[in-house]
Amino acid sequence: MTDSPVWHPFTQHGLGEPIPLVTHAEGAALYTADGRRIVDAISSWWVTTHGHAHPRIMAAIAEQTTKLDQIIFAGWTHEPAEALARGLRAILPDALTRVFYSDSGSTSVEVALKMALGYFANRGEARSRILVLEHSYHGDTIGAMSVGARGVFNRAYAPLLFDVGTIPFPAAGAEQATLDALEAACRTQPAAFIVEPLLLGAGGMLNYSPQVLAAMRDICTAHGVLFIADEVMTGWGRTGTLLACEQAGVVPEILCLSKGLTGGAVPLAVTMASEGVYQAHLSQDRAAMFFHSSSYTANPIACAAALANLDVWREEPVATRIASLTARQAARLAALDHPRVSAKRQIGTVTALEIADADGGYLSALGPRLLAFFGSRDLLLRPLGNTVYVMPPYCIDDADLDAIYAAIGEACETLD
Repeated sequence: MTDSPVWHPFTQHGLGEPIPLVTHAEGAALYTADGRRIVDAISSWWVTTHGHAHPRIMAAIAEQTTKLDQIIFAGWTHEPAEALARGLRAILPDALTRVFYSDSGSTSVEVALKMALGYFANRGEARSRILVLEHSYHGDTIGAMSVGARGVFNRAYAPLLFDVGTIPFPAAGAEQATLDALEAACRTQPAAFIVEPLLLGAGGMLNYSPQVLAAMRDICTAHGVLFIADEVMTGWGRTGTLLACEQAGVVPEILCLSKGLTGGAVPLAVTMASEGVYQAHLSQDRAAMFFHSSSYTANPIACAAALANLDVWREEPVATRIASLTARQAARLAALDHPRVSAKRQIGTVTALEIADADGGYLSALGPRLLAFFGSRDLLLRPLGNTVYVMPPYCIDDADLDAIYAAIGEACETLD
């Protein structure tokens, strides 16, 4: 579509790259107006878990539209939100007692940061600095950008961003340097440390061990620093377990969830908080309340979709599907043997690798060429520069997986 007035995200329209028109989707495939079937190899930007148009979730959305579409959530409530909160409490760690709704991953992080600062402000403690992990990404609103890596993503907006303390990424062999830096930073009494557990997404699909995650949590606990787990991408089974934090035995004070919360069908997010964080805002003083909302907080239709997603997790063999996809991904990644391929890695259902390129990095010239090449092979694969990753819906079949890895191998052969 070349004459559309739409301004697309993360798209340089000046390059004139084609933008396909998708008419419908089902399972692991997208269908376009020109009759193509596109394999969705990245879950439509990491959101689609069970597959597109899952019948149970679609039916829940349709039913809810006949009952209640939208209602202010400040001082009002509705059953889908109440039932969803109870359902989340039932499957998530007991210490996370409170559920705050918002609209997206970015806003769930904004909520988490405000909760952390409000916690200390209401306790009369002058702790406001936020610690972050190098290469992290937490969203594109101002607070979320502030706690993400600085670079081309947010250079133009630097005057708006607040200062943070950056802890080096725990690369293999350098884990102790990370822990030592976190220990030193925590001695200065920051408010919180925010991390993407086990897997950094937009920072390059970088992973680190559960042992490091647990050690970072222990350091924060020892110094009274709130631990914020951003599981917007890693949650809902992507790393092999419902939450990535499970693999480290870690329970944060604050947890951010979105994307797969509704199975990827409609926007919704939650920020789960410990009772201590909630109690710090509980008062007879109205000035101590938590000052955050949006017009569509806890939208009933979105909550109904999320409730159906919980039903899918409870009543369908989701864990078996995740284990199967993990094994099938591992086999194909191991078989991908090419001199240009390096740093092959996997955690749960997510694989990633680097394709040798003189430029490297997010703005690598190879990135757009890879994107176009995969598109010509009817694949939605969106590399991070010269980093190619595969994160499909759990329902993807072997034929589609084979097509993905065959195309990656072909790209290594044909693209300079």
